[in-house]
Amino acid sequence: MAASYNRRKKNERKEAIYKAAFALFKKNGYDKVSFNGIAAEAGFTKSNMYRYFSSKEEVFLCVFADLFEDWFMECCQQLQKLNQDADITHFANIWVKSLVAHPRFLDLTPLLFIALEKNSAYEQLVEFKRQAKNLLYTIAMEISRIYPDIQGEDAFKFLTLSYAATANYWAANSQNEALIKIYQQDEFKELKPNFEKDLSTSIEIIIKGLKAN
Repeated sequence: MAASYNRRKKNERKEAIYKAAFALFKKNGYDKVSFNGIAAEAGFTKSNMYRYFSSKEEVFLCVFADLFEDWFMECCQQLQKLNQDADITHFANIWVKSLVAHPRFLDLTPLLFIALEKNSAYEQLVEFKRQAKNLLYTIAMEISRIYPDIQGEDAFKFLTLSYAATANYWAANSQNEALIKIYQQDEFKELKPNFEKDLSTSIEIIIKGLKAN
């Protein structure tokens, strides 16, 4: 009974840290968030935070891993509904809609490699990379099932290229007041980012290019 209570309390505290970290990363970016800041936002002391996480990098990777897994489940469910050689435009739309359904995952996507390139410990990175690789392998297998001429390395190349496009377009989609006003002007309307349309077009181009190879 006591062990069950302690596990529940520990999970509740970790969830509070996750929520605080996400709010700060989204609002301030990665570099401007500190371990102490996350602790304060979550209502913890720094010493209490160290009972659960060793660094800001570890917090970020754990938060991102959970959001990534949520999107993975959604994406796989949608891909499994597609038949072999599915229409590429339809595939692209399904892929993008699975991402749009997970805005919190998208919010942290542009920050991922900033976090990884900082001071993450070797063990943290290995654990994160191993989890990500297993999930990505499953998606790559679905890609190869749908498009039999995209196998192995090419399937992973799709994931790499689509991830880069996703991070870029989502970052561009986050506009401050000045940009919003600029894009409202006739001379700049054509430059206004459209995340779903831009990413769908990129996904189509990537798939067609890989199939051509």
